[in-house]
Amino acid sequence: MKELPTRKNIRLEGYNYSAAGAYFVTICIKDRHELLGEIVGADTIRPRVALSDIGILVGNAIDKISEIYTGVHVNCSIIMPNHVHMIVVIDQNSGRMISAPTLSRIIGYFKQSVSRKCGYSIWQKSFHDHIIRDESEYQKIWQYIDQNPANWETDRYFIN
Repeated sequence: MKELPTRKNIRLEGYNYSAAGAYFVTICIKDRHELLGEIVGADTIRPRVALSDIGILVGNAIDKISEIYTGVHVNCSIIMPNHVHMIVVIDQNSGRMISAPTLSRIIGYFKQSVSRKCGYSIWQKSFHDHIIRDESEYQKIWQYIDQNPANWETDRYFIN
């Protein structure tokens, strides 16, 4: 019998993902289909993403994260045509230690919420994360997110 491939764990081993801190999260659409919208004004100084109906659902789900999880905030986000970037901040007092939300639980809720509203899952399995370690890194990531629409054609998630 053929062995199934073992899925690589992409989380930092031994790290407590319910710990207070800031996390840079990227969530991709399955097969990189551009379901969330399109870049408009690419020839202008400030291109933007015109969201599709699904993109609007995603934006609403991002806004709900802080309502569902006390002490969790999305400080910055961008919905691109086939992926989403967010800076998720878990505050020191985000819940009792035994029930503090983990980053995986937060993102799982977010993805499930959008899938329920769509009637099917639009998401690639898992998500990418980066633990933001200091203010300088936070500012660079914020700038990257802010400038993402302007850099769409050179983005690694862009499919020509």
